[in-house]
Amino acid sequence: MIWSDWCPIYERILEDFGFDSDADERARDVLAELVGEFDCDELPDLDGATAAVAGAAPTLEDDVEIAREADAVVAASTAADRLAERGVGVDLVVTDLDGRPAAAVEFSRAGTPVAVHAHGDNVPALREYVPQFDERYLLPTTQAEPTGPVRNPGGFTDGDRAAYLADELGAARLTFPGWNFDDPAVGELKRQKLRWAERLLSRLERERDERFDVLDGRREGIERI
Repeated sequence: MIWSDWCPIYERILEDFGFDSDADERARDVLAELVGEFDCDELPDLDGATAAVAGAAPTLEDDVEIAREADAVVAASTAADRLAERGVGVDLVVTDLDGRPAAAVEFSRAGTPVAVHAHGDNVPALREYVPQFDERYLLPTTQAEPTGPVRNPGGFTDGDRAAYLADELGAARLTFPGWNFDDPAVGELKRQKLRWAERLLSRLERERDERFDVLDGRREGIERI
């Protein structure tokens, strides 16, 4: 993601949530201090592949076969260990260390790359868990301006950031097991984040000239960004 393209979107996100860019930048800098340069050759080559971008909604259990049938799996947060428990290989994990951070650590130690995201309110988790990762398999990310070893692939939630990473890695087609934009069990903040995930996926499918099945029946109601 080119920063000049992402910056206006990021500023709208900050305004919508009332978030502080200074807090994101402090978290980014903490992460930068904890890691070294990442070798992008450790990331999966998705050129021409069908990549399942696995979300962590309860519907994932019903969608396991969608992930299994894909050429590669990029999994958001706890979707990674839930799929692994069902014998589905995961090629890249995307997490802000919410959920099960110890599981993300174990993925890195087993040689699976993990994109670890820094944002304004997860500095304690960064300090606790990042030193436990196998650094060779830790891709540091931010939603603020990238600096040093910390990259900004685009995306805001773990799920849509996983989709942007799959796109950047060359995936020819994206599928979306484990997504539910209308989960009645989530609170208002999570619903607000899901609305942004919709907008960002809508933007990505237009850029890719692709139709994501997860947006079928929803496109007319999604604000364009």
